[in-house]
Amino acid sequence: MKSTDGAAAIVNAVATAQTSARSVMVETLARIEVNTGRTGAFTDVLKERAPATADGVDADLKAGKKLPLAGVPFAVANAFDLKGIATRAGSKIGREGLAATADAALVTRLEAAGAICVGAANMDEFGLGHTGENPHDGAVHNPHELAAIAGGAPAGLAAAIAGGMVPVGLGLDSDGGLRIAASLSGVFAIKPTYGRLSRVGVFPVAPGLDGAGVMARSVEDLTLAYDAAQGVDVADPAMVKRPLEPVSGRLERGSAGLRIAIADGDFAGAGDVRQMMDEIGKRLEVMRRVTIPHAQAALAAAHLMVMAEAASLHAERLRTRPADFDPAVFDRLAAGSLLPAQWIERAQRFRRMFHEQMLALFSTIDVILAPATPMRAPRLGQKSARVGTIEVPVRQSLNSYTAAFSLSGLPVAAVPIAMEGQRLPLGVQAIAAPWREDFALRIARELEKTGLAKAPVARGFAEE
Repeated sequence: MKSTDGAAAIVNAVATAQTSARSVMVETLARIEVNTGRTGAFTDVLKERAPATADGVDADLKAGKKLPLAGVPFAVANAFDLKGIATRAGSKIGREGLAATADAALVTRLEAAGAICVGAANMDEFGLGHTGENPHDGAVHNPHELAAIAGGAPAGLAAAIAGGMVPVGLGLDSDGGLRIAASLSGVFAIKPTYGRLSRVGVFPVAPGLDGAGVMARSVEDLTLAYDAAQGVDVADPAMVKRPLEPVSGRLERGSAGLRIAIADGDFAGAGDVRQMMDEIGKRLEVMRRVTIPHAQAALAAAHLMVMAEAASLHAERLRTRPADFDPAVFDRLAAGSLLPAQWIERAQRFRRMFHEQMLALFSTIDVILAPATPMRAPRLGQKSARVGTIEVPVRQSLNSYTAAFSLSGLPVAAVPIAMEGQRLPLGVQAIAAPWREDFALRIARELEKTGLAKAPVARGFAEE
């Protein structure tokens, strides 16, 4: 049993004593050691803690304890607190801080279910970027094409999963980072409804938009980890007190009975992206098209909110340690600190209106499908890319399809689409009404069953 196997397979093998959590962990740490140098995926590996945790899982199983994630290795973006390690959040400044005194709440939840955290993954500085090209820890390389970016703020997490180093992981999504990384690296992800999962112990990007999420290489694995992560945490002021709503038993309903529409207009895409959406429409037999109201204004409002909230969070660091920032991140934060207060107030008012408009759409639709990114993964260092007939800046364009849905706080599943003849994947978003993560994940599962959606371990990594 290897880390390239899925979480569900590992759980079954460990729970039935075909292997042990310790054996899975030894193999996992060996793969990480070999492949982190190729991908730049990890910044911190828990070489002593992880095997000890695995021994605890084996002991609990022998004592008769039921563990839904028994023996499953997982990683976290290095914005998540891990006891004894300074929480870098991708920064030079963060690594000089005090070590965390406790794990992030979601790390604790997953380990309580029998999963084993193996380490922290590389990411954009303070989550403020979409390429994973970190100047302090090195760039993250896409396992499907090492010369390409892995994309999104939690790029290292996506690379670790796509490269078969772990089957699942935890990341943060503010204006699309988790979904962008999933799309460009070819893995599944779920950004739940704003307020669904605890953010306690996670270094924020923009608290008004931040949502913890999950990544995996299959919908079954994604759902296992997502279900284990649920639960009210009164220490997070954004959390809504809802009962546990597990999804695992609902996946096989697929698209049956769901009213599905494909986003057009600003989300129509061009070239390969449009071809992907047309193929998805055929596979799911979706004829309906829908226009997202005020999509460009929603994108602008999300940008304003992220810039303003992030600038406020880092005001003291900007003043005292400007030279220690990635220049691109510093420029974005500096611009955010200069935004007029009335612009932010208008963005907040627009957000409320946009949320109501999206809820109106979902009165007649259950799931909306939209591309996750306007392009495949660009090459490392690439500044611009062609989208249709237009040349666009890479960093500023990668979230053009994700930010609006962050602004509305809706649950979104990111689904990797493997088009024939293309090594680099693309991704589609399945967006649902608030608290209907099950609808989004059912569509992800339906696409997986058709064979159009898949997240294999990248070639050159699976064979090891």
